[in-house]
Amino acid sequence: MTDGRGERPPDRSAAHPSLVPAGRDRPARPADLVEQPGWRRLLAAARRSLERTGGRLDTTVTLSDPDDDERLVIIGITGTHRSAAAARLSVRLSAVDEHLHAAHGVGLIEVLTTTAPLRNRPSDLKREAVARDAVLAVAHEGRHAGTAWYAEWLDGLRRDGTLTRIVRTGLPFEEVIRVLDALPAADEPIPVFADRVLDDTKALTDGPLRGLVLRAVAAWQQTALPVGGERERALWESVGLVPDDLASQVLVLNAPATGGLVGRWLTEAAQAGVPIRVTLHQLRLAPLTMNCDEVYVCENPAVLRAATTALGAQAPPLICTEGVPSVAVHTLLGTAHRAVIRWRNDFDWIGVRLTAAALQRYPGAVPWRMTAADYLPAAGTGTALLGTPTETPWDHPLGESMRQTGRAVMEERLLDRLLADLRLAGAG
Repeated sequence: MTDGRGERPPDRSAAHPSLVPAGRDRPARPADLVEQPGWRRLLAAARRSLERTGGRLDTTVTLSDPDDDERLVIIGITGTHRSAAAARLSVRLSAVDEHLHAAHGVGLIEVLTTTAPLRNRPSDLKREAVARDAVLAVAHEGRHAGTAWYAEWLDGLRRDGTLTRIVRTGLPFEEVIRVLDALPAADEPIPVFADRVLDDTKALTDGPLRGLVLRAVAAWQQTALPVGGERERALWESVGLVPDDLASQVLVLNAPATGGLVGRWLTEAAQAGVPIRVTLHQLRLAPLTMNCDEVYVCENPAVLRAATTALGAQAPPLICTEGVPSVAVHTLLGTAHRAVIRWRNDFDWIGVRLTAAALQRYPGAVPWRMTAADYLPAAGTGTALLGTPTETPWDHPLGESMRQTGRAVMEERLLDRLLADLRLAGAG
């Protein structure tokens, strides 16, 4: 079009780059807008709004503290003057879309998707909710479904967002359930177990699968989730999995035995009254039998050390678990075929759970100084009891006393009485 003198009138849209229409002075380059100073924040806000609402254009976005480039863009979109002193400028996305269609021949959504796809967050949330329900359905088919620890574990995964991360990363949660369904194992090396259950010897070596299983086992054993080292080994061994048969050990005093090299070591150490450590690897070298009528079991090395000092070779057979019993502990105790096992732990919730588990595992086992009568005299100044209370079926008053007092009592506080028991047993 020309004026009356046959000349083209000036193109006023050239006053700002955003106003150049498609197909006139230059071809449309909608992707360029994303990097233009006046458009950058506006398009980023538009992306957030569209993703949040599932692509709705009937919403408004606002820019705070706009600069001159941004103000001019919004003036060009709305056709309304905006003061340079305005602290906030708002514009409807439908107006932005119409402007882009007129200026560039493409809409707002097309401009944004030239750099990256738009997410549909409402749709994503619905899809994730369906996927979470599917994961939980798999979990509810597990062998341990219905137990308190299992429900606690699943609830924790929901509360802290782990379940959503499982869905988003596509982790095969059914493998976690297959592992838990196969536990407890029968003192099996982890690679052998992983190969048997998951057809992959390294499946539990590291990574999220290992972490989820460990978290479940910690809930099962009612203990804090360990981070590496000896406590993690103990947690695996609590469900019959052996990370390393050289790291799994048992501390022994005066437990004579027959059977190969290890039997000879144990017998000679007992004759000298010298404590000895034996690994699971060594215990498996040859069939072994402990030659004793009773075995005392304590939790803390301080008890065994005191017995060594006070009684030496006169102490009865004494095994120290050093916390959660290792597979080596259970393997050695399994060779005491005719012995009465006298078992004790600290008076805390973990300790009484370990005692209950031992009494259930060994039919001939009896508690050793694990009654309310043993607990109460020493409970006045003990440390605070932590963790989930549990029952003490061998002595119901004990559990009730611990709940009422709220104090833990470590074995060292009973040391004189424990040594008196050991001295009497050794003399007999």
